[in-house]
Amino acid sequence: MTTLTLDQPRAWEAAAAVPDPEVPCVTVADLGILRWVRVEDGVAVAGVTPTYSGCPAVLAIELAVEAALRDAGFEARIERVLSPPWTTDWITEDGREKLRDYGIAPPVKSSGSIRSLFGEVSVACPKCASIDTEKLSEFGSTACKAHYRCRACAEPFDYFKCI
Repeated sequence: MTTLTLDQPRAWEAAAAVPDPEVPCVTVADLGILRWVRVEDGVAVAGVTPTYSGCPAVLAIELAVEAALRDAGFEARIERVLSPPWTTDWITEDGREKLRDYGIAPPVKSSGSIRSLFGEVSVACPKCASIDTEKLSEFGSTACKAHYRCRACAEPFDYFKCI
């Protein structure tokens, strides 16, 4: 039985603070992969959606969320939520700003755009905001990012691709 308790906000806060292991400037809440946290009969249950089915960080994220809940004094359980599938549209505005500040260009198009699927987007440099940029590689430091260079300031940077 799920009941709203005074512990529920505390459980959410603990889980939401977990950083992404591949992009540590953002949390699982910033990315929108932490779907919900409920306290059920004294157990904190967190719903986590993977960014994509082959993401190598899925288990690490789930274990980190579980550990954060336990560190906050809860018994904990993680439920992997596969539907609906995660999309970069779920990244919060705060998360997008954190990516930019970290030097990663956040996704610029809606995930429903066919152009976003094939990388036909104008990507603004996270350092100087110029859109005079070029894609160097479809894959950056992780599979979810592409590598770009700014022609205006000559800085290389990652772009978090739309999914």
